[in-house]
Amino acid sequence: MAERTKYILDEADMPTRWYNVVPDLPEPPPPPLHPGTREPVGPDDLAPLFPQALIAQEVSTERYIDIPEEVLDVYRLWRPSPLFRARRLEKALGTPARIYYKYEGVSPVGSHKPNTAVPQAFYNAAEGVTRLTTETGAGQWGSALAFASATFGLECEVWQVRASYDQKPYRKLMMETFGATVHPSPSELTESGRAILAADPDSTGSLGIAISEAVEQAAQAENTRYALGSVLNHVLLHQTIIGEEALKQFELAGDTPDVLVGCTGGGSNFGGLAFPFLREKLAGRMDPVIRAVEPAACPTLTRGKYAYDFGDTAGLTPLLKMHTLGHDFIPDPIHAGGLRYHGMSPLISHIYELGLIDAIAIGQEDCFAAGVRFARTEGIIPAPEPTHALAACIQEALRCKETGEEKVILTALCGHAHLDLPAYGAYLAGDISDHALPDEALEKSLAGLP
Repeated sequence: MAERTKYILDEADMPTRWYNVVPDLPEPPPPPLHPGTREPVGPDDLAPLFPQALIAQEVSTERYIDIPEEVLDVYRLWRPSPLFRARRLEKALGTPARIYYKYEGVSPVGSHKPNTAVPQAFYNAAEGVTRLTTETGAGQWGSALAFASATFGLECEVWQVRASYDQKPYRKLMMETFGATVHPSPSELTESGRAILAADPDSTGSLGIAISEAVEQAAQAENTRYALGSVLNHVLLHQTIIGEEALKQFELAGDTPDVLVGCTGGGSNFGGLAFPFLREKLAGRMDPVIRAVEPAACPTLTRGKYAYDFGDTAGLTPLLKMHTLGHDFIPDPIHAGGLRYHGMSPLISHIYELGLIDAIAIGQEDCFAAGVRFARTEGIIPAPEPTHALAACIQEALRCKETGEEKVILTALCGHAHLDLPAYGAYLAGDISDHALPDEALEKSLAGLP
């Protein structure tokens, strides 16, 4: 009998609820604070930026939240996504480990980001919003929100980090094809952007700067709201459909993961896969090691400080308790643009502080080496972001080769690199370096914490 390679759920088996991990944690996460009063923010503080439905989800203590039928209808364009057994990679590594990957690159824009872009666009449209602003790094999030906005008849304006805007021109074209307007960030269109350019006309930008620009525009315009692609609770909530599907697929496979690995920038991909499995772990039904993997150039969990900080560079957002490198931090322009954020999701930061997950940082060269190895065995060229998780998976699988352990390893391949091929071109030409964060740069950025 042929060995099975992929596990596919029927549309009828697609989860109809998102999972909220907060009620199952031993301690609630610290609340966001108003930057002026240092008191917990209320719904009125968030209303200029988000629709009421998303504000309610952000602070919800309900374990499960029903997915609206209008959202499920769009999800069916690509969901359920497949779970693959990486048999060819296993053979190439000579490992007794069993490696699985949940592949989110089958979405219309090639990543996991539409899992939250679609509901965010839906809830905004349902409350009469006509325009959304946002930031994007590599362009995966901007592409997803552009697609979702077109689906629900919204205008979409995107500020893309300058380094990625220059590195990834086809992402801009994808966003524009879906109808979005795209600006490089920092830009001359906002007060916060002009201030950055005045200080550094050659700024390569950061997600923190791009957030400031998008938030500034949303707060000043009527019928406009802001959409965020990672970090916040409601965003991670929407992504849990990944892990919920994977649990069902592991039942089909008759397996249980021993190690779960996810790339981690703001936290949406990692949380989306990990949280349903963390629920099972907390309930004593399984006991996987859950590992977050971040870039050595932007190591928020492994080297950042757990403190209240702004989510953006200009200080327009509430203060969030998170692992941060400081809101003034400008990361080196590594190719994994989706992981170049100065802070980690407050929820993931809290879970890390509770000791429920661990974290490692890996340099860019090792990540691209893993991406090439994966492409040459499994046939999918992974986006630069998930190469971090793949590098960690390969490390774990090679340890199993040494010990003889038959561990089950699971990761989320959150997107393909069809529009990121210049990054692979740079790696294959030997023009990639690791860009590890120097201690003096970290100390300088942390000194600016509020």
